[in-house]
Amino acid sequence: MRRHTSESLFDRAQKSIPGGVNSPVRAFRSVGGNPLFIARGEGSHIFDADGNEYIDYVGSWGPLLLGHRHPAILAALEEATHYGTSFGAPTEREIELAEAIRDAVPAIEMVRLVNSGTEATMSAIRLARGFTGRDLTVKFEGCYHGHVDSLLVKAGSGVATLGLPDTAGVPKSFADTTIALPFNSAEAVEQAFREHGARIASVIVEPVAGNMGCVPPKPGFLAALREITERYGALLIFDEVMTGFRVAWGGAQQLFGIRPDLTTLGKVIGGGLPIAAYGGRADVMAKIAPLGPVYQAGTLSGNPMAVAAGLAMLRYLKAHPEVYSTLEQNGARLQEAAPRGITVNRVGSMFTYFFTDQPVTDYDSAKTCDTARFGDYFCFMLDRGVYLAPSQFEAAFLSAAHTDEDITRTIEAAREFFARR
Repeated sequence: MRRHTSESLFDRAQKSIPGGVNSPVRAFRSVGGNPLFIARGEGSHIFDADGNEYIDYVGSWGPLLLGHRHPAILAALEEATHYGTSFGAPTEREIELAEAIRDAVPAIEMVRLVNSGTEATMSAIRLARGFTGRDLTVKFEGCYHGHVDSLLVKAGSGVATLGLPDTAGVPKSFADTTIALPFNSAEAVEQAFREHGARIASVIVEPVAGNMGCVPPKPGFLAALREITERYGALLIFDEVMTGFRVAWGGAQQLFGIRPDLTTLGKVIGGGLPIAAYGGRADVMAKIAPLGPVYQAGTLSGNPMAVAAGLAMLRYLKAHPEVYSTLEQNGARLQEAAPRGITVNRVGSMFTYFFTDQPVTDYDSAKTCDTARFGDYFCFMLDRGVYLAPSQFEAAFLSAAHTDEDITRTIEAAREFFARR
C-alpha cells in the first residue's frame, strides 16, 4: 500500500509533537512501523492520507459502536451548531443525558459529566476517599484507568505496549496509596483487606479488562469483590469507560448482575466526541461540591456538542436493541475463526487474539504472548486492509456498521497469515 503521505506527515509531526503523536500507543513502535494518518471514516471503514482503505477494528478505541459518521450522530451535531459550542453553564440537554444514563444503569442514581475517562476515574477515586475518610485504593495489574498518578501502577495499555516504567514522574507517596493485585484473584483481594481493610477506600476494576487485551472476569470474581467491599465498608468502583453501553445496554454490571457503588463511563456515551461521566449511589454522590466537600470542576463538562452526540447515540441504542445481537453474532464468527495455538478472549463486541496457546486470565498470562509474532500479524493484516490496534495488549472493537463482507474478508486475511506462519 502507498504510505508516502503518512510518512511525510509523521516526519513533520515529530518536529512539533513529542513522538509525533498525541497518545503513545498510536506511534506503532511496538509493531516496528510508523503510524498511519487518517483522513476520514465511513461506516466500518477508514481511509488514510494516502487513500488506502481499511476495515476498522479500533473504532477510535471503542466509542464508535455505530461506526463512523452515523447519520443520527451527524444530525444531532448539525443541530447543536445552531445554538453554540460551549457555554460553561447548565443546559437542558445535560439533564436529558443524565436521565438517559440513569435509565440504562440502575446503579447510577446521580451522575456528574466530565470530559475524559481519566477525569472520571480520578474523580471517582477522590470521591471514594472523601466519602469513606480512607486513603488506599485497590486496583488490578493490567487494568488501565487513565493516566492518573496513583493509578499508573502496573497499568497495562500503552504503558505495557511501550515497556515503560509505570511510575516515572509519579511521586512515591502517590504510588504508595495504591495496592495492585492480580486480576481475577479474589484470594489476593481478601488478603489485602485482612491486612489493610480499615484503610482501603475503594476497589476499582475494569469488569471486563480491555487494556491487557480483552480479559473477562472469572465466574464469581466480581461477586467476590462486591461481598468483600461491603463487608469492610469500602466502595466498589466499576470502570466501564470501555464496557459501558458496549457489552450490553446496561454495561458489564448488567451482563454479570453486579451492582457497584460507583461507575465511570466514557467512549460510547459521547458518540465519538470527548465526554465521560461518573455516578452511583445518591448518598455518595451527595459528597461532591457544591452539595458536599469533595471538589471537582470542569469548564467544558457537559459541553453541548458532546452531549448532543451522546444523546443521539444512547437514544439510537435504546430504540434498536438488535444492535447487540448483531454485534454478538459477528464477534462469534471472528472468535470461531481463530486457529489452534491462538487464544481468543471475547465479551460481546470486544475481543483479542492472544499469540499464546495458554489461557489468558490476568496480566502475567497476557505478558507470555509472542509479541513479535503479533507484530508480524498486525503488519500482514494492515497490508490487506484490516486495521487493528498496534498492540497485543489492546482490545479490538466491532461496530454495528461491520458487514458480513467485512467479517468474511477479515477471516480470510487472518487464515492466509496463519497458513503461512
